[in-house]
Order: sequence, then C-alpha cells, then structure tokens
Amino acid sequence: METVYRALRAIPFRRGPRRWVGGVCSGLAERFGWDANLVRLVTLVSFLLPVIGIGLYLVLWLIVPWADGSIPLQRIVRSFKQR
Repeated sequence: METVYRALRAIPFRRGPRRWVGGVCSGLAERFGWDANLVRLVTLVSFLLPVIGIGLYLVLWLIVPWADGSIPLQRIVRSFKQR
C-alpha cells in the first residue's frame, strides 16, 4: 500500500490552500491555471449527475494529497489499523 501512497504523492497535484470544502477544486484550478470559482461552479453542476460529480469528488477528496504530502485515505487506514 505504501507504493500507492508514494505514487499519489508523486503526481503534481495538491489540494489548494484557498479551499472552501476539501480543497480539490482550488488545487485543480491552481494546477492548470484556471479560475477556482469556475472549477467550483463546474463541480457543483456535475453534482447533478450524482455518480460522476459526487462520486468523483469523494474519490479525489480521499486520494489527493495536501500540500504537506499527507493523504486522507492513508490517515483513515492508519486509524482503523490502530484500533
């Protein structure tokens, strides 16, 4: 599993510091040089298609690293292992 986390940290995409909820939209906007509000608007519209919009956002929320390299999925897995 550590190789998966290493691979996720190697991608040049991080959650943005100007986040509203999870930082996924602002990270995407920063990575591609887009306007963060436009990405947020497109994301909200995509939520009308629940599987694509909400599902994709949740997956990205779990696997996209923060600026410090920590990954939410890794934290969740560690907390379950410690129980």
